[in-house]
Amino acid sequence: QVQLVESGGGSVQAGGSLRLSCAASGYIIGGACMGWFRQSPGKERVGVARIASDGSTTYADSVKGRFVITRDSAKNILFLQMTSLKPEDTAEYYCAAAEFRGRGVRCSTERKDFAYWGQGTQVAVSS
Repeated sequence: QVQLVESGGGSVQAGGSLRLSCAASGYIIGGACMGWFRQSPGKERVGVARIASDGSTTYADSVKGRFVITRDSAKNILFLQMTSLKPEDTAEYYCAAAEFRGRGVRCSTERKDFAYWGQGTQVAVSS
């Protein structure tokens, strides 16, 4: 049974930083396609960042240069380091993992590429 558990959310002022963590069980994050998504009230869940099996990363334009996705394969934890936070970054943040792995597996920041989801962690940025 795959479980993804996010932590690290909270309330910060604009310009501040947070590091989100996603601890995985029943799933090996090393070599997997994994991502971070966020959802604001009344809006769709959108991709923020993803890390592919080869370690390459992709970011939404809105967070490029401010957010960094990494993973610690030894500890089986995915991270999202968020800096220079803005009020518009306020959202529920979700960790996601792909069902399949290996060459040819599509890995983007689209929801359809991910089968497993965490319960979310709230981030609130005040101006």
